[in-house]
Amino acid sequence: MANEIAIPLLPCRSIDEMVDFYTMLGFRRIYYQVRPNPYVLLKREDLQLGFFGMPEAFNPEDSYGTCVIVVPDTGELFEAFAAGMRAAHGKLLVSGIPRMTRPRRRKNDGNHSGFAVIDPGGNWIRFMAARPLPEKEEATSRLTTSLNRAVVMGDSNGNHERAAEILDGALERDKDTASAAELLEALVYRAELAVRAKDHAAAGHALARAHALTLTEAEREQLAQSLAAIDDLEAVLGL
Repeated sequence: MANEIAIPLLPCRSIDEMVDFYTMLGFRRIYYQVRPNPYVLLKREDLQLGFFGMPEAFNPEDSYGTCVIVVPDTGELFEAFAAGMRAAHGKLLVSGIPRMTRPRRRKNDGNHSGFAVIDPGGNWIRFMAARPLPEKEEATSRLTTSLNRAVVMGDSNGNHERAAEILDGALERDKDTASAAELLEALVYRAELAVRAKDHAAAGHALARAHALTLTEAEREQLAQSLAAIDDLEAVLGL
């Protein structure tokens, strides 16, 4: 059978809170009920997400709610969501609940690009690209290998403390041998992890190191997403 449609049904503390959040991301409410049980269905193009209300004791930080959504282009969808966040909040939400991670290569999923939205219910909506990113022709450096490990730990598993430990060790080990482009990507992610941990001093230090790097025009073009991430992080830090 073809053309199946799956609609995740996920827990939340308040269906109205979910409506506000997902409307910001471009969804619209297509079904809503308060009794006998709170439930809302939201839709954006072909994507539908359902949410049911939980008792007041429900803690989003303890939620196991999650789903994977395969999309043609994670970059395009991320930018649409980011535009909604910036319009509503003046910045990207990168820490706490709710928040959103950036699209990055996932070595634990065949090098597909992926990012996650962690919504007010604590649900991880994981967006994955339908096709893997092209393999890099050059051999992967030790720093990039460590960055890929950190992304799995921080963005897939949600353990930003361990991800930061991995990157700190790699950045110290490879600070004199890695290319400026490799260092920039690692430092930007390290700053993002620091913001999630509310360690603004560490985030500012990583961003200062990133700004001190010398990049060619070709590298700047190649690293456009990482450079844009610096702007988002500085907006969060008020820099």
